[in-house]
Parts: sequence; C-alpha cells; structure tokens
Amino acid sequence: MVRVALTGGIATGKSTVLALFRQRGIRTIDADILAREVVAPGAPAYGEVVARFGLDVLGDTGAIDRRALAAIVFADASARADLEAIIHPAVYAAIEGWFAALPAETAFGVADIPLLFETGREGDFDEVVVVACPPDEQVRRVMARDAATESEARARIAAQWPIERKVAAADHVIWTTGTQAETGRQVDELLSDLAGRTV
Repeated sequence: MVRVALTGGIATGKSTVLALFRQRGIRTIDADILAREVVAPGAPAYGEVVARFGLDVLGDTGAIDRRALAAIVFADASARADLEAIIHPAVYAAIEGWFAALPAETAFGVADIPLLFETGREGDFDEVVVVACPPDEQVRRVMARDAATESEARARIAAQWPIERKVAAADHVIWTTGTQAETGRQVDELLSDLAGRTV
C-alpha cells in the first residue's frame, strides 16, 4: 500500500481536495478530526490540555472550547508548542492504527495532516501532496472563513511553514486557485500517477 500524506497551509483548500478524493472512492483520514477526538472529554489528552491551559478553555458543556484555546496558542508560541506536544503523538498513533487496519488489497490511503512538515513526520509517508494557493489568497480565505482580521489571519498563517516552502518539499502539488473542475482534474492526474506506483 502507498501511504499518502495530504498537507498544505491554512485555507489552501485541503478540505476541498480531501472531499474530491473521497468522491473518487479513496480511503482517507483527517488529522483535524482526530485532533478533536483525542481531546474530547474522557480521552487521555483532554486531561492534559485542561491541566496545562486551565478551566478557562472549557465551554459550558465541559468540552474544550476550540476558539478559546486557539486564541491562546496563536498568540503564544510556547503555549502552541505545549499543545502540540500533547496532541500530535495521539494523532499520529491514531493515523498509524488507521493505516494498519485498512484491508490488505487497499492500493493507497490518504491522511490529511496540516502540520506534516512542522512536526517532521513527512518521512512516515511514501508520497507527500501539498495543496497550495498564493499567500494573499490564504489571507483572504482565512478572513472570510473565520471572520478574522487581516492581522489575525496573518498570525495564523505565520504559525505554519510558508506555503512556498511546503511546495518546494512536496512530491506532488495541487493548486486550488482555479475552478473546482480544474482542481478535480489535478486530483485525477495525481490518482493516475499513484495508481501507476501500485502496479
């Protein structure tokens, strides 16, 4: 099986590309969803997050308020590093378990991992696909999607590797600056390339 990592920058279109993979019957897993699951009440990382960041990051139901936590970690690099040290090991363990559980005949699986390069785990995968758009487009999308100010958007983007650096390190790049159909064509070309690897 070819293990594929899908990554990119914030608001570059990873979710759109992941959905296109799923529409084509490709098995996928989303690290963002796993990151929420590993800090759900009762999960092991939940207690670690509360112990590190305090009760102020909890919402009315007792679950972690992601907005409150994001406000802390995007403003404080050491706090972000502490959060990542709690969440990332649990997420990567879940991804490993997912790949191991795929049927033996699976040609390839795709794991969507936004912070793949930042966590130094690109070597865990056979192919790395970067979803990209220009930095100014990232800023515009973050502002529109998250009702963020320009400075907030730029701070979130700056918390990750620059998209140009990720593109340079990629095995494959999918650009999301065109239409959905154009993005879909790039996905189909990539799948054709990956299928050739599994023959």
